[in-house]
Amino acid sequence: MRITLRQLQIFRAIALTGSTTSAARSVPLSQSATSTALKELEGSLDARLFDRIGKRLLLNDNGRALLPMALSVLDGAHAVETAFESKGRGLPVSLSLHASTTIGNYVLPPLLSRYCQRLPAARLDVRIGNTLEVITAVREFAADLGLIEGPCHASDVSVLPWFEDELVVVAAPTHPLARAARRRKLDLQTLEGAPWLLREPGSGTREAVELALLPHLHSIQPMMTLGSSEAIKNAVAEGLGISCLSRAVVEDLLLSRRLSVLTTCLPPLSRRLSLIHHRRKLLSEQLRDFVSFCESHRPAPTRAAAAKRGYDVAGPLKRT
Repeated sequence: MRITLRQLQIFRAIALTGSTTSAARSVPLSQSATSTALKELEGSLDARLFDRIGKRLLLNDNGRALLPMALSVLDGAHAVETAFESKGRGLPVSLSLHASTTIGNYVLPPLLSRYCQRLPAARLDVRIGNTLEVITAVREFAADLGLIEGPCHASDVSVLPWFEDELVVVAAPTHPLARAARRRKLDLQTLEGAPWLLREPGSGTREAVELALLPHLHSIQPMMTLGSSEAIKNAVAEGLGISCLSRAVVEDLLLSRRLSVLTTCLPPLSRRLSLIHHRRKLLSEQLRDFVSFCESHRPAPTRAAAAKRGYDVAGPLKRT
């Protein structure tokens, strides 16, 4: 680029004052430096911009054509400076978010609704995939922030624990294990031999469920794997087997009594949801603000998560 913002700033000052001497005082520069800058601008454009009448400089047709364009460029540069003077708080919010399926389908929508009420002009690009896909997007800088429901083992990703999500073992009310669970707690041996429906390998839900169950059950042999929690809960509601899912996922079918939570000898189960970003990513003010918003609007601890952390779950949540 042959012209500079400084040259346009000097051109504007001369156009407003009518002389290089007066313009020099407003810029501020020496009169000779102001004259030199004007000559360099006219040389770069290969056009005279002023008619010289005595000591006065008056805009000619070239100058009158340039002035609105110069003012537009200078106003834009001023807007950039003003936005970044407040550490980016004046910039419009534009974020790329990648969320794993349970978070994207059940946790994120109400959160984003509150966020957009606070910042109506915010532009958010939200993609949903399994946890492995979210981690990959963060590692490749395709996502500003990831929201995952499974562990992250990538050394180049920073993990910020978010909140504990309650997991429940469910079956159709007519399933034999549901009928048995109404009479007694299902023992671990019964659960080991149960027809489990699980997510596909690579899913955060699958890994979280295995981490929650395998310390208590020697093995889990899935009778069927499905590519989404939505598919699993509907398959369970049809009596195809049992599963362990987030309470947020199955809450609607529990209310409609198409699913039942099984009483078992397992302890309260939960998994940790996390926010992730690349370790080398420079977090903008807008991104830090969104992370703070997520932290301050995390769902209240569910009873299973509260029990795991030593809370009394018989009544209102309180520290024991």
